[in-house]
Parts: sequence; structure tokens; C-alpha cells
Amino acid sequence: MLIDDVTIEVKAGRGGDGVVRFTKLMMSQGPTGGNGGHGGSVILRGVSDLGALKQFRNKKGVKAESGKDGAQNKCDGRDGMNVIILVPVGTLAHDLTNNKIYDITYVDQEEIVARGGNGGFGNFHFKSSRNTTPLRANEGQVGEEIELRLELKLIADVGFVGLPNVGKSSLLNELTNASSKVANYKFTTLEPHLGVFYRLILADIPGLIEGAAEGKGLGHKFLRHIERTKSIFHFIAADSKHPVEDYHTIRKELETFSDKMINKDEWIILSRSDEVDEDRLEEIIKKLSEVNKNVVTSSLLEDNGTDAVRRILSEIERNK
Repeated sequence: MLIDDVTIEVKAGRGGDGVVRFTKLMMSQGPTGGNGGHGGSVILRGVSDLGALKQFRNKKGVKAESGKDGAQNKCDGRDGMNVIILVPVGTLAHDLTNNKIYDITYVDQEEIVARGGNGGFGNFHFKSSRNTTPLRANEGQVGEEIELRLELKLIADVGFVGLPNVGKSSLLNELTNASSKVANYKFTTLEPHLGVFYRLILADIPGLIEGAAEGKGLGHKFLRHIERTKSIFHFIAADSKHPVEDYHTIRKELETFSDKMINKDEWIILSRSDEVDEDRLEEIIKKLSEVNKNVVTSSLLEDNGTDAVRRILSEIERNK
């Protein structure tokens, strides 16, 4: 199961306390109290693992180590260890406490979301010509504590959309090394799948139904995963009784979810074109061309049945 939206409590480490200490050497009263160590921070790091948020299936909090207190002989306390949270590239981290957003867009990108507290000064820090035996030291400062929402939005070049069981997963498997589940029933795909076509990342999301943007079916949960795609492949089954109506159903859901969705480059992929005769196929192409001129056919059962789709992807790649 893909974990793509979690809210956790994040707490950075507290700074260690400075201390009041004096030398034990005879005839000397010099201060030697060391400073406290800095508290550990909590840092996000981008990784390519789509399932990196699974660590929070049962874990709802992250806490960094506190700094250690100072010691005798001007020894500073050890800094607390930072905590690195690995998140998938494409994650939006919402700092709900401070109303900030961090966008993780590339592997190894790091963002500090909660800073550790500063360590306190020991009494050696306060030594001066006028105060040779200071009795003062500072306590360490508390680390930042926030509520953090981690929301994954896939970063893909092309998003596959359409009604359930229209051949999205089958084509993804054919074009890439993906292993998306394929079967002859609705909602076979239960979570997004990614595939790589040369330099392009393709994203297949679960099939949409009418009312998806309001929460019906499965696809509404995953529509955000194609918000960032540059292009959309809109799948229509050639053996559908109402292909044009199918097209408008999905377009309505995309628009309801976000106006940005319907402004992307879009191609209609007329799948299972081998299931209808040539006259019916030409009729469907003509009708769909009236709503979108970018219509191509696809068949996994015919020789060269996916050539048109491959040409489009190659053109998108050249212009990337």
C-alpha cells in the first residue's frame, strides 16, 4: 500500500546547558565551565524511493537528540545528532505550525524543517577583566517543535488517466519495465505506478469515475499525482458504447479537481482498437477529433499497434 499523505509531530533537540566550573589548581580561581552542545535538527532528504513514507505507517513522531551539557576544563558538550527523514522526490512538506511549505524536487535535496536549540554558555564565556570569577551560565534553548504534513505529488512527465479498465496499465507495462497489475475488472490498479520510457517518467493512476473529484471511487485520492505532469494521455476504450461521453466525464473530473489539469497538453489514446471493425473505429476517431485533434489508436494485439504512442513519447522526450 502506498503511503502518500501523513501528518507527524516533529521535535528538534534541546541545547545542552552551560555549566559553572572552576580550575582546581592551587592559587587559581579561573572559570573553566564549558558550553552546552547544540540540539540536533530534523532534516528532510529527497530520495527516489516512492515508498519512503511507509516508515510512518505506524510511527507518528520524530525527535532529534538533545545536546549534552558542558563540562570542566572548558569542555563543550557534544552536539545532538540530527535526524534525517527520507522522503520521495515530489513530496510537499507542509509546516502546519508556521505555515511554511518545502518542496522536495530532486534526489539528495535537504531542507531543515526543525532547528535544534542553541547550547547555553558556560561561565568561562563570561570571564572578563572586571569579572574574573563569574558564577553565571546559560541553560540550553529548546528546539523547534512543529506539526508536519508530508504530501506526495509524483513528478512525472506524462500522466495516464481514464475510466477504469481502459488499458492504461497494460500499455504502461508494454512501454516500460513496470509491472502494474492487469485484469479484466474495474479498479485493478489500486495505487499509482511509474514507468520509464527512455528519459520520460510515465505515471499511471487508478481509474476515475464520475464524481471522483468529490471522493467517489479510487482515483480522486491520486489525482494530485498528475498535477505536476507536463502532458496527459487520456485513454478511451474503442469498444465503449459512448466514447465521447467517456471523454467528457473524465475531463469534467479533472477540471473540478484543478483548473490546471485541463490546460495541459493532452492526447487521446484510443485503446483496444482491435476490438472494433474499421468503419466503427474511423467513426469514433472522427467524433473524438472534434473535441481533441490529438487522437491515436493503440492495440497490444496487433503488430506495431503501439507505434503511434511511441512516436508521441519520442517527440515529448526530444522537447523535454
